[in-house]
Amino acid sequence: MKELRVDNITKTYGEKVLFDDLSFMIHEQDRIGLIGVNGTGKSSLLKMIAEKDSGEKGSIQKPQDYRVGYLTQETEFDETMTVAQAVFTGESPVFQAVRDYEMALLDLATDGSNPKVQQAYTQAEEKMNKEDGWLLDTNAKAILNRLGISDVTKLIKELSGGQKKRVGLAQILIQEPDLLLLDEPTNHLDYQAINWLAGFLKQYKGAFVVITHDRYFLDQVTNRIFELSFGKLYEYEGNYQSYIAAKAEREEREKTQEHKRKQMYKQELAWMRAGVQARGTKQQARIDRFHDLEKNLNQVKEQDSVELSFGMQRLGKKVMMMEKGQLSIADQLILDQFELLVQASDRIGITGKNGSGKTTLLNVLAGRKELDQGVYEIGETVKLAYYTQQNEEMDPNQRMIAYLQEAAEEVTTASGEKISVTEMLERFLFPRFMHGTLIGKLSGGEKRRLYLLKLLIGNPNVLLLDEPTNDLDIDTLTVLEDYLGQFAGTVIAVSHDRYFLDKTMDKLLIFKGDGVIEPYLGSITDYLADKEQEEEAVKVTKVSKAVEEVPSAPKETVKTKLTYMEKKEWATIEDEISQLEQQIEELTEGMNGQGSDFVKLQELQDAVSQTEKQLEEKMDRWEYLSQFADE
Repeated sequence: MKELRVDNITKTYGEKVLFDDLSFMIHEQDRIGLIGVNGTGKSSLLKMIAEKDSGEKGSIQKPQDYRVGYLTQETEFDETMTVAQAVFTGESPVFQAVRDYEMALLDLATDGSNPKVQQAYTQAEEKMNKEDGWLLDTNAKAILNRLGISDVTKLIKELSGGQKKRVGLAQILIQEPDLLLLDEPTNHLDYQAINWLAGFLKQYKGAFVVITHDRYFLDQVTNRIFELSFGKLYEYEGNYQSYIAAKAEREEREKTQEHKRKQMYKQELAWMRAGVQARGTKQQARIDRFHDLEKNLNQVKEQDSVELSFGMQRLGKKVMMMEKGQLSIADQLILDQFELLVQASDRIGITGKNGSGKTTLLNVLAGRKELDQGVYEIGETVKLAYYTQQNEEMDPNQRMIAYLQEAAEEVTTASGEKISVTEMLERFLFPRFMHGTLIGKLSGGEKRRLYLLKLLIGNPNVLLLDEPTNDLDIDTLTVLEDYLGQFAGTVIAVSHDRYFLDKTMDKLLIFKGDGVIEPYLGSITDYLADKEQEEEAVKVTKVSKAVEEVPSAPKETVKTKLTYMEKKEWATIEDEISQLEQQIEELTEGMNGQGSDFVKLQELQDAVSQTEKQLEEKMDRWEYLSQFADE
């Protein structure tokens, strides 16, 4: 049994301890979800397991032939490579064989008459046979297709960031390592791709550790949960739902134990204050126990709750309105006579096909993009905050507290309470010692959390959120979801996260591409269920229609002899069969004499295939006619 063992690893980042003295095992068939607040070291832990980074102490032990595949959040490839070349980047002989074959195939398509190209193709084909690379090549293309990448000849530099991430995911999956390390693999995937990936991982023969904010995905694929919290690792058996229940029980036990320690501390403190001198071993031992007890007080650390109940300017009846909106970008139709009326308190989720224009619609609503045609109006009382997929430019040399003070010195809650920026940072999971930290020292997730906080303390009454689940941790997402639940304003969010959409949105705009946008009143789970029922109904209808269209069989008459036309056909059919066999023989001889002329070879092969099909049809006809020829 192949296992990976981690012993007593410690990692710090500046003055922050990411994790301290962690030890755990990863067994075969482990399906581990790694969760925790952004900045706690999840990605750093994966890097250490993949041996892309090291800590201050500890060790990682695994068998010599143990292979680890690591998908980072930011995938990097040579921009001049094709998708096929990038997927098969690696030093193994089979990867080199497939890479050479794909290049030779590409050259053959563009310069097939070149003898050097033909020779290179022949050599590449021989290497594929030798390394048995055909199945790997087929599997890779199938995986890419399921992830939404159909053109393997496309250059990496022509892909979007999300497409590059999917190519990186395919590259890792086809290697089938003993351990998969996946850092946010569901980012930039639509529902179909996420469902396919979940099914792939369920059947995966090795083990995997996945960092993801997608709680439905965690429920589907995991059988263990690792939680990083305050430098320690807590292990739970089961999926995400099991983790929620087990974590609540653990925290309750720890609170009870902490309460007992405090009660005992009070008693021992009173004894110490009584001035008892250590005249014997028993008294000294009790004093030592008191000091140990004092050190272990307040060991239970709880994640502060993020309270986001801010005051808000009143929102009028008119929020946003679009009439006959028309928009195209680079010959791609985004909006086609699109109509939209947004009212106060609306919760509109935008989802659907990748690259169909969801973010573009948000940019139009935010006033960052103009329509080609049509009317768009925004209400005078609207105070808008737009959480984009990329942070606004942040000065890496600016301190966190100064960054927030640009938006406000203090925040007024819905109840009228005044809260300082310092208090808001603490409520938003930034401990006081971090407030003076330079932004450049924050993790990517911490920057996203800080950016969100800055938007919210501006007290907006309309929120536009573009893929908020991509970079926020589950704890922050939970708080954001709760905040949106009591937020009196309007929310419009682009997301593929079913859990987030189910919890926060009650209206949907489903982007299907080419300007087709389907409105739906209800949750995304209801929508997907309705679509599944519709597809099933269509299948049933097609089957029923096909059955109805089958003509009723006429009364069967027993055939005993050939018709006049069949007799004429029977008289010549054997000669026709002989001619076809002769044609096949001549074509085959012609192929043997062509040498390395691949273009001519392909033409002859096509002719052979067509003639063989004709011969098969004639043979079938001969067999049928022969039953009645002697009657």
